[in-house]
Amino acid sequence: MTDTPEAAVDASETTELEMTAAETYAASLTERLGATGYSEEFDTVRVFVERDAWVETIVAASEELPFFSWLSAIDWSKTTEVGEGVDEPETLEERFEVICRLSSVENADGAIFVATVPKDDASIGSLTPHFGGAEWHEREAHEMFDIAFEGNKNLVPLYLPDDFIGHPLLKSYPLIAREVKPWPGDVDVEPMPDVASDSQDAEGSDT
Repeated sequence: MTDTPEAAVDASETTELEMTAAETYAASLTERLGATGYSEEFDTVRVFVERDAWVETIVAASEELPFFSWLSAIDWSKTTEVGEGVDEPETLEERFEVICRLSSVENADGAIFVATVPKDDASIGSLTPHFGGAEWHEREAHEMFDIAFEGNKNLVPLYLPDDFIGHPLLKSYPLIAREVKPWPGDVDVEPMPDVASDSQDAEGSDT
């Protein structure tokens, strides 16, 4: 996964002779949709979309990829309260990425669509008028990241109490449990006892 939106490839930058089947599909899909670029890794296609064209592009893509799989978000942040931070925070553009997966119902074609959302204006159009199943995913993303989905009138909590303060999947959100208990794997564990040695010591003590 890239940490900068500039990693997207312009469809005109490579020739078909240099491209794998997945890259060829990604470039063709990007061109058909008028998207800003694409990336391909391990046969996973990511198509980058302008925020203002999010709904329009997803609807157009659904004509050939009608199955809505999921929608979520990523918080790209220079600092984190818990866990490892990014390798080069000085080069990171802080932002949200809203991501959505569509796929075909006839073959293995599919793509992940990505839109950059600025943190000082965390809003994007809602897909709920076109995909009923998107409501649950947008509610979760709103609850966990505080991203508004314009047009979704049911952005009510799914998991958290109504009076809960904060958005737990933000990198800036402190996980109190991890302030008093180390991350799994960070704890020094004593080695297992040498059973054979202990058995010999026990036998020696009986003589």
